[in-house]
Amino acid sequence: MSKVKRRLATILAADCVDFSAHMEQSEAATLASLKICRGIIDPIIRDSGGRIFHTAGDSVIAEFASPVECVIAANNFQHAIDESNKLKNIRPRLQWRVGIHVDDIIIDDENIYGSGVNVAARLEAACEPGRVLLSRFVAEQVKKRVELPIYPDGTRALKNISDEFEVFVVGEINQTDSNQVSTNKKSGPEGRTNSIPRLAILPFTNQSNEDEKSFLVDGIVEDLITEFSMIHELEVLSRQTSLDLGLSGQSFKEIADEFSLDFFVTGAIRSSGSRVRISVELSDAHDKGVIWSKKFDKVLDDVFEVQDEIVQATAGVLLGKMEVRSLERAKRKPTSNMTSYELLLRGKEQHHKFRHEANKLALEFFDQAIQADPDNGKAYAWKACTLGQSMARGFTDREMSEIFNDAKLNVERAKEINENDFECHRLLCAVYLFTEEFQLSLTHGQKSYELNPNDPRILSGYGDILVRLGEIELGIECFSKALDLDPIPMGQMNSDNRFRDLAFGYFCADNHELCLKYINQIKEKNHQDNLIECFSKNQLDRKSDFNLSEKVCWDKIIENIHLADLDKKNLLQHFVDSGLRRIG
Repeated sequence: MSKVKRRLATILAADCVDFSAHMEQSEAATLASLKICRGIIDPIIRDSGGRIFHTAGDSVIAEFASPVECVIAANNFQHAIDESNKLKNIRPRLQWRVGIHVDDIIIDDENIYGSGVNVAARLEAACEPGRVLLSRFVAEQVKKRVELPIYPDGTRALKNISDEFEVFVVGEINQTDSNQVSTNKKSGPEGRTNSIPRLAILPFTNQSNEDEKSFLVDGIVEDLITEFSMIHELEVLSRQTSLDLGLSGQSFKEIADEFSLDFFVTGAIRSSGSRVRISVELSDAHDKGVIWSKKFDKVLDDVFEVQDEIVQATAGVLLGKMEVRSLERAKRKPTSNMTSYELLLRGKEQHHKFRHEANKLALEFFDQAIQADPDNGKAYAWKACTLGQSMARGFTDREMSEIFNDAKLNVERAKEINENDFECHRLLCAVYLFTEEFQLSLTHGQKSYELNPNDPRILSGYGDILVRLGEIELGIECFSKALDLDPIPMGQMNSDNRFRDLAFGYFCADNHELCLKYINQIKEKNHQDNLIECFSKNQLDRKSDFNLSEKVCWDKIIENIHLADLDKKNLLQHFVDSGLRRIG
């Protein structure tokens, strides 16, 4: 007998989650998604020095000489698959589990065998979707050699190996037992689940001697929320929701439970003359334990660098030292002129009050900010937004066409200054929706979403154009996320607009049961709501549910549409929804 060949190797086992179930639903679409995933996984393994020695298409087993290269490769392809699922129109969105172990292996021609392969496969089976699970030996080998957070994740019972096998997870925070990851799943409308970390940046305490400095404190925190919301790997509650929670008097536990939060960012700001002191803490939402904290003493001119450091440090703790593509401050810093910056913040403070006089004052502040720095692109964008608010709420006596053109010119000027300003693309999405130039609206909606996937205004506007153009599932996802992160939009007293969006989405999807579910949650129905409700009840053969006003509404509809032609397309033509609320 020939001598058995053995060597020490790092084994990676990866498997596609629920592949068989996806195949039952749609073979062609699942295979297309699988090819995209394998097009990501295989090159990364190969370029990292790995060798795939077994694959069944939806699973991969590979060996590496280095555990460091193996862990980095696994983390990279999991991250790349996650990004691919977010930014492309992929259905189904496949997820993968990965297990990694180091052990002695037996080599037989092109195949390898041994307990190392078996343990890696068992770790993969015990792993959470989208994660990477390591044995203790691997964790000890790589912990000090990779810029990735590696945390203990309790023990697992691995079949035929051990009832208490100690494991470690790449990229999770404070995992102390094997149930932690699964219990942190968030669920939103229609059972949406998501394992992305979710945090709230609560209002910072104003420790300044001057009460009038509140605009500066609120402005700095709003900028922080914007910076965090631009990170695709996080979910962030909206400014308005965070503000409401800060004033609610609820305990941290109550807030965390209500919004399925994982982390809080809290702090305080003291401003005196040209100097500013910012204290900030990142805390675990479940036990309020402080994970990271720091104090900054700076001149006001350095406030952007402080915001950068806070976001970089927090993202580093939550996500590891991976490259977070959104953190490129140089392209987003609104101005180097601090007078213009303070005027911008004062304008935003007035804009958020949603009152006639405040709207007028906001426009004056934005004009002064532009006068102080004609290249302050944010001032132009927020001026356009405030003009939209004045149109939607009747705060102006000017001709509608005149003020609309004024808003559009300001958006275009902002876009000239910074092509990658998400506010510009958000506003242009709304402008082109209003003018019924739907393809242009879609282009700018997609761009704004790619730049900032957590802004509820973007989610609402992008979702609207998606469902109108037939991308209904993705549009409903946007509407659901907007409701999840921002249930009561800024300037509103209830969730009517969020429910209205979802009702419209499910109406376009021909899901009339869910359409009626959300219609029934709207407190103040408009003409469009009544049309949708009547149409959905008719489709479900529930005309007997009509009340008197609905019957009158339905009779008026069928006066103008021949019953034989009564379909969704014809009904849509009767909707009177200008879309102005999305501009403001």
